[in-house]
Amino acid sequence: MDTGELSILQGVRAMGAFKRWLDRSLTAQAILLLVVGVAMGALLRRDEPPVSWFLHGGLYGAVAVTFLALQRRRLARAVGADPGEIARLNRGVRHREVPAEPGKREAMRRLVDVQLRQMEGARRWMPYWFAAMGFVAVAVLVLGIVTGTLVLPLVTALGVAGLCVWVLWMRRRSLDRLRHMRSALAAGSGRA
Repeated sequence: MDTGELSILQGVRAMGAFKRWLDRSLTAQAILLLVVGVAMGALLRRDEPPVSWFLHGGLYGAVAVTFLALQRRRLARAVGADPGEIARLNRGVRHREVPAEPGKREAMRRLVDVQLRQMEGARRWMPYWFAAMGFVAVAVLVLGIVTGTLVLPLVTALGVAGLCVWVLWMRRRSLDRLRHMRSALAAGSGRA
C-alpha cells in the first residue's frame, strides 16, 4: 500500500470517528453548531464586529443544542433507555444492524416504533410546510423583481427548492430504513 492510499484510508477512518463522536456527544454538536453559526454570521453580517458573530453563533447553537437535548431525553423516556443508548441504537438503525441481545432488540423495536409514529404524524403537516416554503420562494422572487436584483432571489428560490427536495429524499430514506428495521426485528424475534 503506497502513502497516498494510506492517507486516504486514514482520512476515512478519521471521518468515521468524527461522525461517531458527533452522533454520541452533545458537546460535539454544540461545537459544530457554534462554528457553523460563526461562519454564517461572518458571511451574512460582514459589517458587524466579529464579537457579534460569536454571540449570535453561541445563542443559536445554545438554542439548537437545548432543543436536541430535550428531544433526545424525551425519546429516551419513550424508549426506556438512556440518551447515549439512543444514539447507539439510531446508528444501528442507520446501518441496518440488528442487535443480538434481546434487551437491546426490544429497545430498538420501541425506538423504531416511536420514530415511525412521529414521522407518520408529521406527514399531515408536510403540505403546509411545502406551501410555506413555496410562499417564501415566490415572495423573495417578487421582491427581487420589484427591486431589480434577481441574482440573490433566484439563488434563494433555488436553495428553497433544493431544501424541499432534500427533505423529501431524507424522509423517504429514513422511512425505508425504519420499515426495514421493523421487519428485520419482527423476523428475528419470531413475530411476523
